[in-house]
Parts: sequence; C-alpha cells; structure tokens
Amino acid sequence: MTTATPSSLTFTPVYGPVWSWRYGKSLGIDPIGEISTCSFNCVYCQLGEIEVKTQQRQIYVPTDQILQALAKFALWNIDVITLSGSGEPTLAANLGEILIGIKTLTQRPTLVLTNGTTLGDPQVREQLALADKVSVKLDGVSKVQLQRINRPVTNLNLTELLSSIQEFRRLFPGELGLQTMILSPWSSSDRQEYQRWVKAIAPTEIQLNTPTRPKPLKRELAGRENHPSPENPPYQAQKLKSVSTSVLQDFAEEIQQQTGIPVRYAPGSNL
Repeated sequence: MTTATPSSLTFTPVYGPVWSWRYGKSLGIDPIGEISTCSFNCVYCQLGEIEVKTQQRQIYVPTDQILQALAKFALWNIDVITLSGSGEPTLAANLGEILIGIKTLTQRPTLVLTNGTTLGDPQVREQLALADKVSVKLDGVSKVQLQRINRPVTNLNLTELLSSIQEFRRLFPGELGLQTMILSPWSSSDRQEYQRWVKAIAPTEIQLNTPTRPKPLKRELAGRENHPSPENPPYQAQKLKSVSTSVLQDFAEEIQQQTGIPVRYAPGSNL
C-alpha cells in the first residue's frame, strides 16, 4: 500500500476537523476545488502560490457533491462548519445554496472566511448573510499594505473595499470578525486609520494574528488543514516574517481602548 504525499492527496470538498484559535473545532468545506483560486495571492497563504487568480464567480464544486460528502461525517463534536478551503469561498456562485444545504443537513453553525473583495456585489452580500458567522480579512488600510501583503489580482479601490464591508455589516445579523495578519509593526498613521474603519464597520470582534506557519513553495492541498508540527510541515516551505507577541498585545490593547470593540490575538497559527 502506498502512502499519499501531501501533494498527491485526493480532493474532497469536506476536510478536517481543523482546530481554529478563533472558532474552535471546525469542519472544513471547500467550495473552490482542487485548483486554488482566489482574488488575492497573499504572501502568507497556507495554500502556497494561488494557481488561478480571478474575481469571476462560478460554480466550482456542485452543491450536491458537497452535501453528499458532508452527510458521511459525525458532527456531534464540531463547533462550527467553515467555508474556506482552496481559495476565496465567495467566488463560488452556489455559496447561498451551500449554506442553506449545510444548515438543513446539520443544524450546525456556519462560518465563512472571506477576503471581502466580492462584497461590492449585492448578490454576494445576500448569500453571505445566510451564514451564522463571517470573518473578513483586513490586512491593511493603505494601498501599499494591500499590494505588499495581499497582492490582489486587480487594482482594487481600497475605499470601495472597506465601504462594501461596512455595507455588508449593515445587513448581516450574525457575528462579524475582522481578521488582520500582522507581518511587521504598523506606523502610527496606519494604526489610526485602521481604528477609524473599525469604528465605521463595527464588527463583533477583531482578530489579530501573525504568520508563524511556513508557506508552501507550491500548491499543497494539505495546506487547508492543521499539521502536528507547524514549524516542520510535510512539504517544502519558506519561513515567514512575523512579529512578537508583545507587538500584537500592544496593538490589541490600543484598538480596544480606542474603539471599545473586543480584540483577540493568537500568534502561532494562520487559521
């Protein structure tokens, strides 16, 4: 019997459970498929370099295929079912169908991890609002930060991006987290601008993190999940720049003091 290497793993739209410092024991749903597809190509992405860079929505994995795979899992010890996987989940045109199907089948809370780039589309906002929880990536509040860290596929208008997150917040009745990855200390002006937008968006909480899990040198399906030793993943990877716990703690205390919004931080995991 041959043991599969991470690069030769067979794709399944359901994976895990995965431990998340933000949301507990999570069962992953991958609506994007075997080929990584995203509107960002983040320098810290645990999937490796994104293979297809796009903002176009389509059906990548049929809803029936996802629900049939999900029906095989015992869910009694799962805290949340999370749509993430191989790229930006809101690029899946059947996002709403998937969320409704998961809820009907499992009655478990649903979470979507998104970079927010599609939230300017009213249909996306409507579908995404079917989730119980949403975590939106916000790794910078300047064009320089956005280009350096997230490397968007098109020349995104940052103000429009932030305004669309704010618009989604107005209609979303669930828990909204803002997840921010800190690779180096921010300037005072960037911190102030971030806090201004945090007040405007009014999320349920802020989630600060720094990347200590190495980035795969090429696409790795296993990157969707936790590894027993994050410092030594079972594939070739590069070590990423990160900040100290004290930097995260100081920024967290400043944000909470200035905005009144709860902040959590957890160095040591990209999830």
